Amino acid sequence: MQYPLISEYLAAIREAHDNLDKLSHLVPVLDKYGEPYRSSGAFAVVFKMKDEQTGKCYALKCFTEEQEGRAEAYHKIAEELEFVDSSYITSVKYLEKELFVDSNCEDEEFPVLLMDWIEGETMETYIAANYTDTHAMSMLCYRFCKMAAWLRSQSFAHGDIKPDNIMVRPDGTLTLVDYDGMFVPAMKGQKSPTIGTKDFSHPLRTIDDFDETIDDFALASIALSLKAIPLNPSLLQTYGASDRLLFSASDYLDLSKSKTFTALQGLLADEEARTLMSMFLLASVKKDLSMCSFRLFGVQKPKEEVWSTKVTKEDIENAIEDEFGVKYSKDWKRLLKAPSGLKGEYSIRKGLKVIGNNALGCCESLTSINIPNSVTNIGDCAFMYCKSLTNINIPNSVTNIGDSAFWDCRSLTSINIPNSVINIGDKAFKLCKSLTNINIPNSVTNIGYGAFFACDSLTNINIPDSVTNIGKSAFWRCDNLPSKTKSDIINRFGEKVFES
Repeated sequence: MQYPLISEYLAAIREAHDNLDKLSHLVPVLDKYGEPYRSSGAFAVVFKMKDEQTGKCYALKCFTEEQEGRAEAYHKIAEELEFVDSSYITSVKYLEKELFVDSNCEDEEFPVLLMDWIEGETMETYIAANYTDTHAMSMLCYRFCKMAAWLRSQSFAHGDIKPDNIMVRPDGTLTLVDYDGMFVPAMKGQKSPTIGTKDFSHPLRTIDDFDETIDDFALASIALSLKAIPLNPSLLQTYGASDRLLFSASDYLDLSKSKTFTALQGLLADEEARTLMSMFLLASVKKDLSMCSFRLFGVQKPKEEVWSTKVTKEDIENAIEDEFGVKYSKDWKRLLKAPSGLKGEYSIRKGLKVIGNNALGCCESLTSINIPNSVTNIGDCAFMYCKSLTNINIPNSVTNIGDSAFWDCRSLTSINIPNSVINIGDKAFKLCKSLTNINIPNSVTNIGYGAFFACDSLTNINIPDSVTNIGKSAFWRCDNLPSKTKSDIINRFGEKVFES
């Protein structure tokens, strides 16, 4: 079967309502250029689609090359995965003759594959951005090994395990994508449609190797690499490449001559590294891990790091600056101080953990701030007197909004508090006079003293049952709140919250 060009698929998706059959309720999500958002690979192009009634997004995969037995395979895969309840796997649905495409092909209607859209980035991209962050990489190794143990306990296999086929969600959890080479029990006795990617596959793997163990070698190789990188981040620079981790296909042919394998032997003082290396060696010899337990992937979860929002004189003296004069700690994990002349839109560096106390205070010409989803804590007075700041989106990694964090951000009209925040500090939004509406998520347990003091434009606020304490004067002079809202708050927390 001949398939359309990507440009022809693009034209069809622009008019998705007219060209899709059963999926005509989906509309393309557009990129910054007003074109359907898409990503392409060797054999397909994937479009991001949205159901506007539910708000849910999907990945619509359109094929550009023929693969023998694809339809039958995906029907079997869909049946196998239908009842698999795991965030590691997404549901799939193969639809024949679903998309009409005006092309030079003999056919006019073509099959598509519908999957849930996974927000995040590929593990390949994540590693490139975070390989020097030992905690982030240790957490990635932990999560990968948890996924590997789960996958080895299943009756199916992915077939092409590699960082580019693993999505890292914003919360750090992992999801496998691209199931073209998947094995399910209904395929037993068939030939494999792929032998995997050479830098992650056993060198002796053939199309006759097609069962639930075909992922074992890749899992062992990747787990060992992910354990080694946080122990010695320079290994990735020395032995890695953009499309693989530490090992290459040539390393697998003769480990005794592999410089990578020799370098990893210097890490054997670490017990988990020894265990993972033993599994890798067993997988190298046997091609699979059927002789050992999936529990050997059980690495310990790294301890949570504690990042202080307190900024000392020594911190400032040892700080490094970006091109805007904003000071960060040397590891780029703490934003320490921005110059008061910072103006317009500013994007905080990815990987930041905390915004320090008074870090952006008095930046009166700052109008917009982009906070990465790595930030967990917004310090005291962090944005105090940012009088031109109009809106802010707090990512769902933040758990604490410090005291006076947004005091007198008088132009702030809206604020998104995610379902991760536990504490809203004292006077956090005091004198935010343009703030009209705020939704408190059900993760919040405490709203501090004077938190919304004199927010006199506030007309709507929702306080969930999770909130057990609201400090005095939290809503003093919030005169535009509806009487019923005030009564409900007073009944739960007393009149003190509206008193000075």
